[in-house]
Amino acid sequence: MSSWREPYDVTIEVENKKCKVIETLSSYGLKHIKVVDVRGVTKGVIKHLILISPSQLNQLPVDFIGETKTGLRHLWFESEGCIVCNTILAHGAFLISGKSIDSSNILYSFMVPDFDTYQKIINELEEMGYRVNIKKIGRFKHKKTILTEKQERLLWLAFKSGFFDYPRRIEARELAAKLGVKSSTFSEICRRALKRLVENYFGSEIP
Repeated sequence: MSSWREPYDVTIEVENKKCKVIETLSSYGLKHIKVVDVRGVTKGVIKHLILISPSQLNQLPVDFIGETKTGLRHLWFESEGCIVCNTILAHGAFLISGKSIDSSNILYSFMVPDFDTYQKIINELEEMGYRVNIKKIGRFKHKKTILTEKQERLLWLAFKSGFFDYPRRIEARELAAKLGVKSSTFSEICRRALKRLVENYFGSEIP
């Protein structure tokens, strides 16, 4: 985790008219597609959760339809990443989520190991002509209480990346790989940190 000593949690709004998923679905005659979520850990393959009506679903080839969620209105769609997604991932960051605001503006939430990485991503997007609106940027700050700094940083990253969500937004092996640690190391640090928190919570109870 040496490269993640001062991680940041970032949310930006980008006018992205070249989203691969929207371009692909438009080629089948589908318009006004809403991207509900975007997930990506590595450059190259991005998963998009698309909100789609049953009539729109019928316009897609049978072998095109993969995993669905909540009936037939939500469809997971895998594609190669667009320029925005791959610019975020190319700098060692990882994409937590994304959702479309309208036909061309998308909110992207992602984690970066430090402020310099954040600046590089924003600068590159703007240099390529994208309009970027910074919605949120939050830095990890060690509280110096119950947990060690390493434990607290790992739990902060796990929490912000959706590791504790149900269903999980990212698996332990994916998060561990992105942080540059073994899965067993990640699990051990996480277990020890959670044990400390539980002991502190219940330790004040009167027998």
